[in-house]
Amino acid sequence: MSSINDNVARVRDRMSQAAARVRRDPATVVLMAVSKVVEPARIRQVYEAGIHVFGENRVQEFADKASVLKDLTQAEWHLIGHLQTNKAKKAVEIFHAVDSVDSLRLAQKIDQAAKQLGKTVPVLIEVNVGGEESKSGVPADSLELEELLQGAQQLSSIQVRGLMTIPPFTEDPQGARPHFRMLRELRDEIGARKLPGISMDVLSMGMSHDFEVAIEEGSTCVRVGTAIFGERPKRQ
Repeated sequence: MSSINDNVARVRDRMSQAAARVRRDPATVVLMAVSKVVEPARIRQVYEAGIHVFGENRVQEFADKASVLKDLTQAEWHLIGHLQTNKAKKAVEIFHAVDSVDSLRLAQKIDQAAKQLGKTVPVLIEVNVGGEESKSGVPADSLELEELLQGAQQLSSIQVRGLMTIPPFTEDPQGARPHFRMLRELRDEIGARKLPGISMDVLSMGMSHDFEVAIEEGSTCVRVGTAIFGERPKRQ
């Protein structure tokens, strides 16, 4: 069984090779370790291996880990799973950023909670590029996306920094390429509008299965779980 240090080194090498193929600097791509259902001791190993950005899927699961990991002072915790509006306040309390905003109502709830805590919360808009009913995210080129972009400009305690997506799964990672390209083009279109308070610096796309393709298509943050931690136990 590979050690976590070996896994991290292998992922970083694959990232560098993917970046080199399209003449990108690998330092422009953030490696986020997806630590859902991973126990704190193994998260700590990844932190010691040099990864300081982590993605968690569930508010309550991370709330249970947070106190044990509070000594990891350089760690940056992102919520990457679907967030229900009634958990927005707790999410704002324990996470540094929310990367899965999919409605104006949710953005407003995060803004309200952040205001009460005297924080400004970086967020990403999650886009459902494949139109899959099983996945959250605002449809691309939709009225909902435009409503979110317009409404977010009025919210002073969140900072929209870019887009995030999970494409439809295909056995061949190349199958994700059109979806990654679509998100990059959407990011470029929104960025060109120079909307007040809306930044499009972050393009979060690519996971263990397809992160190399995502980097080739312009991802600035890849969310890698299995390739670092190994297969996760199935939820009961």
